[in-house]
Amino acid sequence: MDSRMVTVYIFMSISIAAKVIRAQDNAGINGTNELAKIDCNGIYLTYAFESRIREYPYLKNVTAQPWAFKSTATITNAGLYELKNWKIFISFQNEEILVSVSNAVVTDVDELPAPVGNGTTLSGFPQTDLKTSVLTAGDLDQIQAKVEMKGSLFGIKPPGFPMPRTIKLVNDGYKCPAPARKGGTMSACCVRDLKAKVKNTTRKYLPRQKGDLIITYDVMQAYGNNYLAQVTMENHNPLGRLDNWNLTWEWKRGEFIDSMRGAYARRKDVSECIYGAAGQYYQALDFSKVMTCEKRPIIGDLPPQREKDKDVGNIPFCCTNGTLLPATMNETKSKSVFQMQVFKMPPDLNRTALYPPEKWKVVGVVNPQYKCGQVIRVDPTEFPDPSGLQTVTLSIATWQVICNITRPKKEETRCCASFSAYYNDSVVPSSACATAKAVIWARIKHFKLPRPLPCPDNCRVSINWHLSSNHVNGWSAHVTLFNWGDIDFADWFVAVQLDTTAEGFQRAYSFNGTLLREPNDTVFMTGLPGLNYLMAEANGTHPEKDPRVPGKQQSVLSFHKKHLGNRPTADCELFPTKMFFNGEECALPSNLPEAGASCFAAKFLTVALLECITFLALTFL
Repeated sequence: MDSRMVTVYIFMSISIAAKVIRAQDNAGINGTNELAKIDCNGIYLTYAFESRIREYPYLKNVTAQPWAFKSTATITNAGLYELKNWKIFISFQNEEILVSVSNAVVTDVDELPAPVGNGTTLSGFPQTDLKTSVLTAGDLDQIQAKVEMKGSLFGIKPPGFPMPRTIKLVNDGYKCPAPARKGGTMSACCVRDLKAKVKNTTRKYLPRQKGDLIITYDVMQAYGNNYLAQVTMENHNPLGRLDNWNLTWEWKRGEFIDSMRGAYARRKDVSECIYGAAGQYYQALDFSKVMTCEKRPIIGDLPPQREKDKDVGNIPFCCTNGTLLPATMNETKSKSVFQMQVFKMPPDLNRTALYPPEKWKVVGVVNPQYKCGQVIRVDPTEFPDPSGLQTVTLSIATWQVICNITRPKKEETRCCASFSAYYNDSVVPSSACATAKAVIWARIKHFKLPRPLPCPDNCRVSINWHLSSNHVNGWSAHVTLFNWGDIDFADWFVAVQLDTTAEGFQRAYSFNGTLLREPNDTVFMTGLPGLNYLMAEANGTHPEKDPRVPGKQQSVLSFHKKHLGNRPTADCELFPTKMFFNGEECALPSNLPEAGASCFAAKFLTVALLECITFLALTFL
């Protein structure tokens, strides 16, 4: 073989080897080449519009025509850091209605179908974390999540693509550029924000979060087909509260509650088990003794009489009839605990296959309205060892749910306030409640009435703030509570926020009164011992005149003005800017009683100028 042939042979061998290497590189893991397509050192997001079909009714108006659509969002960890508890925001803009979502939970709606035309947030479930390619040898099942969506949208006939405005990662510590678009797809590479505060990336789970109400889901014991869970609710807001709480969630993997201690299911329905997959799998189980098989069970607290019950009680911090108080009132009643035995379904039949329920929601009677976030995995909870030794026992697995107080809508308000004053013979009602007398008075005074007019019984509790005096050295106000509902309120509290005059609080007569430092400028009031019950509405002594009489409590508050210096205090500064009953923010009147001193005058004019204006007014009227 001459030298020329040898050269050609070597060149051909090198070429073939290079092609083989490139083919192996492009093949990726499991014969796929998906990783080779991603040019991103971070979290790679895509949204692909797949198809649509015209839905009934068929309309001539293109913008009103509904279409059934399918789309897929993909989240791939193409970086060097594990992404825990991933969350993405999709900014829909075509009046979309999501009907079904796979491999994710829609965190800002309670259930599907739901309108998401203003955008929505999706979080991973059951795959909440995305590991790195380096630590998984490029295993797509561990570094990537695909979310398949089905729903309806309106307008944009073919060949146009009804795409979202944007798609982005909402996890802390990342920043996303505007997505690149091409036809029916969009993509974005979200990278770590170097200016963001660096968190501990070596810990196995997310750090515990803070919030108004913290729910902890601890797995205490784990078996093949069932586990023991402990649920703890802790009140961390100084004005937060729950009475007769109802807690609910949604099982996502066919689980059901076999038994409970410290709480009970409001509805014991086992039909979903008997006629469903659980009945087929657990054929030897007596479902008549099962607590509940509902996919969305409603859980309530036990009464105090069951606290020491050996069968359903004997759990610390249980059995308070659903009362969860602020720690400032009673620290031992700021926590509620119960346990439950949870049975699982295939394929989760090993002790490490543990998944918490999703879509948590908690409500009370006349209490704050809480909005609960998604479930996050956190470090295991430490418990004192039952042996009494100086050691701790860790839970097998722990998740956390954060619920924060939201401001109620006017039509949902269950507490209403009214204002009155010594210088006026009228009472100004809140914008959420009105009575016949208030309507007549508004018409006489030519006040604008809301449409539609609220019902008199919108509010279960009403509070009247009456400014009874305002003199040089101080001022006073009467606070009167009315219970128009059918239940008594034990250990009630009222909080009144005064922006500029709360510092002058001296004392409350017939109530316990305290000036809180958090939140600022807030007077916190409770009933005296033996007088801490606000009774329910009852029959009147004269049915023809007073068929129903509300429960009532009243107190006088006194304030001094030393902290204000020598400036005069306007009447309008002496009315609350916020009021709370048992944690729920009350609806306030939109205006104050007439003839009060001008706030502008009080803040910016001297006493002499005020006297001069009064003299001139009296002279020329």
